[in-house]
Amino acid sequence: MGNIKTYLMATMAAVFWGANFNLAKPVVDEMGPYVAGASRYILAAAIMLLITQIRKETIPLRYLRTYLTLGVVGVFGFNLFFFLGMETTSAINGALIMALNPLLTAILAYLILNERPSKRQMTAFPIGVAGVAIVVLGAGAHLKISIGDLYILVANLSWALYNVLVRKMMPKDVSGIANTAGIMTVGAMALSLAAILHGDSFVVPTASTSASLIMMTVGGGVLAYLFWNASIAKLGISKAAIFMNLVPVTSMVIATIQSIPPNHAQILGAILVISAVTFSSFSQSKSA
Repeated sequence: MGNIKTYLMATMAAVFWGANFNLAKPVVDEMGPYVAGASRYILAAAIMLLITQIRKETIPLRYLRTYLTLGVVGVFGFNLFFFLGMETTSAINGALIMALNPLLTAILAYLILNERPSKRQMTAFPIGVAGVAIVVLGAGAHLKISIGDLYILVANLSWALYNVLVRKMMPKDVSGIANTAGIMTVGAMALSLAAILHGDSFVVPTASTSASLIMMTVGGGVLAYLFWNASIAKLGISKAAIFMNLVPVTSMVIATIQSIPPNHAQILGAILVISAVTFSSFSQSKSA
């Protein structure tokens, strides 16, 4: 049951992040990347701080350096470049680039932590990436690199580094709620400072954009970070990272709901991605 719960949390985190690519477009178009990023994590940090207060927990200042590092890398770095990228790239292109995250995470984990992926995980990585490529190419995406694509690649590198640093630095004697609240508070402050320095003014979003922003905040922010941090703690970086292959599949499912019917290439790609995730999960189950 413990393994199933962990797999479910990793899956839900990936699903929430997949939806973010579809939700981000109207938010960025209306609010701009800097204000959108700051607004999202001001709300997320406020929610986490409220939960911390309800649980009568505190954020220990002795770990301030850790929260600064993780908040700048995993919240500020990722979200700033994510929203900058979503100004000009498509949701599908963004999802494809983020699907490279398992490979980038495995490389950084080996370089920083000397954590060598298993043979099954190394086999699953290219299968998952191939499935992602089939999904995206089947949807008519272009692999021409634009400035938006480059921004998403930087965001992807930030997230891979965050995955590794969480494993190395996350305090073990503090609850996941308090740790996440500390990380998000730092990230919200950094994103707000970036928006101020950029000279952007706060924009009151319309009702539909507000709904998208709230869904990104609660699902793709608060819940996804909590689920992902817990998954890394249980599975390890390489095993958890392969669930990121579900991100582009989620984006395609949402596109289908928006009356874009799937073609044969998209269905085949989705099968390959899900098979890769399952294959890697069975590897973790056996080792446990």
